[in-house]
Amino acid sequence: MAETQIDVLALRKKYQQERDKRIRSDGSEQYQFASGDWAGFSSDPFIDKPLQREPLNDFIEVAVIGGGLGGLLLGARLKEQGVDDIRVIDESGDFGGTWYWNRFPGAMCDIESYIYMPLLEEMGYMPSEKYASGDEILAYFQRIAKHYSLYNNACFQTSVTELTWSDADNYWLVKTNRGDCIRARYVCMSNGILNRAKLPSLPGLETFKGKMFHTSRWDYDYTGGSTKAPMTGLNNKRVAIIGTGATAIQCVPALAKDAEHLYVVQRTPSAVDVRDNGPTDPDWAKSLSSGWQQQRVFNFDAIVTMIENGTDMVADGWTEISRRALEIINAQGGIQNVPPEELAKLLEKIDMDVMEAVRSRVDDTVKDTETAAALKPWYRRNCKRPCFHDEYLPAFNRDNVTLVDTDGQGVERITETGLVVGGQEIEADCIILATGFDFIGDYPERAGYEIIGRQGKALGDKWSDGYRTLHGMQSNGFPNCFILANKQATFSYNYTYLAEQQATHIAHIIGETRRKGYSVVEVTPQAEQEWVDYVLALPDTSSDLIDQCTPGIYNMEGTSGDNRNAQDRPIPVAIQFFSILNEWRIKGDLQGLWLGK
Repeated sequence: MAETQIDVLALRKKYQQERDKRIRSDGSEQYQFASGDWAGFSSDPFIDKPLQREPLNDFIEVAVIGGGLGGLLLGARLKEQGVDDIRVIDESGDFGGTWYWNRFPGAMCDIESYIYMPLLEEMGYMPSEKYASGDEILAYFQRIAKHYSLYNNACFQTSVTELTWSDADNYWLVKTNRGDCIRARYVCMSNGILNRAKLPSLPGLETFKGKMFHTSRWDYDYTGGSTKAPMTGLNNKRVAIIGTGATAIQCVPALAKDAEHLYVVQRTPSAVDVRDNGPTDPDWAKSLSSGWQQQRVFNFDAIVTMIENGTDMVADGWTEISRRALEIINAQGGIQNVPPEELAKLLEKIDMDVMEAVRSRVDDTVKDTETAAALKPWYRRNCKRPCFHDEYLPAFNRDNVTLVDTDGQGVERITETGLVVGGQEIEADCIILATGFDFIGDYPERAGYEIIGRQGKALGDKWSDGYRTLHGMQSNGFPNCFILANKQATFSYNYTYLAEQQATHIAHIIGETRRKGYSVVEVTPQAEQEWVDYVLALPDTSSDLIDQCTPGIYNMEGTSGDNRNAQDRPIPVAIQFFSILNEWRIKGDLQGLWLGK
């Protein structure tokens, strides 16, 4: 195996030191959510006027909750199965999900658009750039909705408040905040993983006299401008942005250009590598043959999980570590000739090489040595979501941009006129919260409503000791109910692939149930237990995140492993999970499911 010049032991110690000083006793409790007194942070700034309509009291075949990526894919795949009576319900004003809400300046996908934007071949569409802008993605998602006629029966500006199964009538009663009582034969929940904004639980937050908003509810009425036009309303404003994750990486450059002064408040720096975006090559696009997108999507997930799949088609920062490792392993005769402990050492060394290059890039880009030192990430690459941007680091060379590094401690409190870090107040006219989303809460809590199944059993109660599902999408006692989520399913950096595979699987089950002349489909207790046992028997690949990584959403803010439930973890190799689903469908007997009239 190739050796590096990095002092592995010293670097491990440095990583541990940086992790330890960021551990907090309150863990995830350091955040609160946009409800109650803070409900204003979740209001929709993008609607022209509130929708006025009478409550609905009707029957539909399929209710799809969520009009984002997953809901669109469910709608498309259900239509392909011959299901036309579909109603998409969403609290926003239109289709788009994450891309409807996150319209901050500079928003764009960080996964290659050729694999992130779904249904490209079906839609006859090619993204304009390798990493498409949020505007383009939102417009494309709405184009999908029109193509599959999903607008026809959609309910926007509508929040589901409760789902209740009727044992007597074999349908779901969908209640909403608008007084709707919708009866649905099937419900498909696609609430997303970036739908519940987190706010910091900081003393004095309510006392701030200036403007404050979350990045997922960008207030252009205050800032002026748009996702592309200059924010002239900030020209005479002191702006503080709290957070330096994937969102801040994208919007900081625009804020730096438009604000009188920008304070970037950092607890833990992101690893920011080269993006190198560019327009789509028309000759390359013309050269693609049928099936190219599925091949490319599969290739990406194979490479990032260390599965040989020929040439790395995407070949960007996401696949760099595994691509380099596979090259070395193949030279050794294949992964079967590399003992697990040697493979772990190889991956760690390549990871350290890549992160050292990221830190060197900071030195090469940022002129002020103290600022550069604070911007360097000290952790394994995948402890936090890797970031890619070509304008973020140069922004700190501007005279009107100040990095406020909190040395891992975060903001102490908010005052009427600003925020306090290290005992010093920083005055600001506007505070922008780039504090992310709830990624780890219980499903009914994140969904915002309870799901009541057979005999009045609540899904939250059933899952209080851990998820119990078949393939992560169905649970016994909750017939005709399907869930797009990653618990007991899998995790993919390219969320589109997971959503598409789940949507395809769910649509297949509903289609087969209807074709066989049945109207009820439910997981058997035995099939559910077998899947739980399968998940529990898998190796726990999350232990290193808990024990070694800096606190973040991937490790429940660094809290003890005792707080995790082994039943909840995803299948570590995505394409392995997708293969299980595909083989199950090919078998054709709906194994593990009970069908009823």
